Amino acid sequence: MSLRFHTLPTLPGAVKPGCRELLCLLVITVMVNPGASGMCPTACICATDIVSCTNKNLSKVPGNLFRLMRRLDLSHNRIGLLDADWIPMSFVKLSTLIIRHNNITSISTGSFSTTPNLKCLDLSSNRLKSVKSAVFQELKVLEVLLLYNNHISHLDPAAFGGLSHLQKLYLSGNLLTQFPMDLYVGRFRLADLTFLDVSYNRIPSIPMHHINLVPGKQLRGIYLHGNPFICDCSLYSLLIFWYRRHFSSVMDFKNDYTCRLWSDSRHSHQLSLLQDSFLNCSESVINSSFHALGFIHEAQVGERLVVHCDSKTGNGNTDFVWVGPDNRLLEPDKDMGNFRVFYNGSLVIESPGFEDAGVYSCIAMNRQRLLNETVDIMINVSNFTINRSHAHEAFNTAFTTLAACVASIVLVLLYLYLTPCPCKCKSKRQKDVLNQGSAHSSILSPGPSGDASADERRGGKRVVFLEPLKDTAAGQNGKVKLFPSETVIAEGILKSTRVKSDSDSVNSVFSDTPFVASA
Repeated sequence: MSLRFHTLPTLPGAVKPGCRELLCLLVITVMVNPGASGMCPTACICATDIVSCTNKNLSKVPGNLFRLMRRLDLSHNRIGLLDADWIPMSFVKLSTLIIRHNNITSISTGSFSTTPNLKCLDLSSNRLKSVKSAVFQELKVLEVLLLYNNHISHLDPAAFGGLSHLQKLYLSGNLLTQFPMDLYVGRFRLADLTFLDVSYNRIPSIPMHHINLVPGKQLRGIYLHGNPFICDCSLYSLLIFWYRRHFSSVMDFKNDYTCRLWSDSRHSHQLSLLQDSFLNCSESVINSSFHALGFIHEAQVGERLVVHCDSKTGNGNTDFVWVGPDNRLLEPDKDMGNFRVFYNGSLVIESPGFEDAGVYSCIAMNRQRLLNETVDIMINVSNFTINRSHAHEAFNTAFTTLAACVASIVLVLLYLYLTPCPCKCKSKRQKDVLNQGSAHSSILSPGPSGDASADERRGGKRVVFLEPLKDTAAGQNGKVKLFPSETVIAEGILKSTRVKSDSDSVNSVFSDTPFVASA
C-alpha cells in the first residue's frame, strides 16, 4: 500500500510555512494555555478538571498537573509534611483538595498559599497531634474542613482564625478532652459554623455556663455522642431539651449518648443519658436549666409578657418574624390582636391565656430573605390566682397547726406554774378534816346528861341544837348515819384522851341538849 500526499495550492504572494515555523506556533500555543495540552501524570487519572492520584505511593505532589483543575485527590499515599513548598505551583481554580490516609504529622504556616480558593479540605485519617495557630489563614473562602480520625489532643484558640466562611468542621475520633468553646465565643469565633462534630473524643463534660451563649442555629449542629461523659443532671437537662426540640444531633444518635457513673475510685458502670428518670433528676432541675438557657419563659394569665429573640447575629440589616404554636406568622407592623412584634425581634403578648402556651420560633433573616437563624422558645402560661389560693390554703393550715401548738404549750405552763401551792392546799384540807372531826365527836362522845348552869349560858355563849341525822331509808330505825370516812375519824376521836380545860369543852349527847360554842 502506498500513500500519496497532495500539496494544497497556495495563493499567489503567500509564503509557504516551513517546519520551524510550525514548531514555534505549537510551543506558543502550549505556553499560552498549558492546561489545554491534555497532559496527565502517569501516576494519576484525569477527567477534565478532576485529577485522582490515589494509592500511588507518592511522597509529594507531581509537578505536571493541570493548573486549571478544580478537584485533586491525593489520598492513600505517603505525604508526611505540609510546608510552604509541598505544592510546586499555584492552582487558583482548585476548590477541593483531598489528602486523607497519608502520614501527615504537622502543618506549617503558608502550606496553602498556592491554593487560596479551596472550599473543601480533607485531612482526615492522618497523624496530626495538634493544630497550631493560623495554619489555615490563607483559606479565606474555606467552607468544609475535615480533621476526623487523627490524634489531635490540642487546638490552638486561633487555629481556625480567619476562616470566616467555615460552615462544617469535623473533629470526630480524636483525643480532645475539652469542648472547643473558642469556636463560638471570643475573638476567633466562627459566626457561620453550623456543623461541629466532636463525637468520639475524650470530653467528660460540657461548659454549661457558656453553652447558652451559642446561637440556636449553631446549637442544632453540635454532635457530642460517643464521649465519656460524667453523669450529671445538668448535662441530661441540656440533651433532653435538644431531644424535645428534635435536634438531629440527638435524635439520630440517641443510643450513643452515654455517661459513666462511678461507685468508687475503681468501679463504674455505663448509663444511657437519654433514658427516663435518669439519676432521678427532678423536673424542676431540668426546667431550671432550660430557664438559664433562655429556652423557657413563664407567663401569668392576663399579665404582659415580653420575649426577646436572642439570635446573637441580629443587626440593623436583620428582619425578625415569629411563628406561633398554631403555625401563625407573627410579623412587625401588623395587627395581630394579642401579639406584637418589634423590629429588634422582641415578641410581646399583651394578655396571655392558656391557649397561648406552646413553642414559639423566632426566625432571623437578612435583607435578601435568606434564613440566618431559628430560635425555639417554650412559653408556659399559668393562673397566678389559682396558685395563690392554694398558697393561702396551705398558709391557713400551717397557721392553724402552729396556733394549736402554742395554745397547748401555754396551757401546760399555766398548769405547771399557776396552780395553788400544794402546801397550802394540804394544810387547808387538814384543817377542814379537823373541823369535821370535832363536829362529829360532839355527836359521838359520851358525857353526863344534865342541864348546863345558868351562869354559863349567860356568859356570852351561843346555844346550838344539833339534831341527829336520820336515814329515811328502810331498816335504819332512826340511827345516826356516818359517812364511810367519818367512821374512822370518829373511832380515832373516841379512843384519844381528851383534856377538859374549862367550861368551853364540848359535850354532846344523843338528845336535844344544847351545844355551847364560843362566840
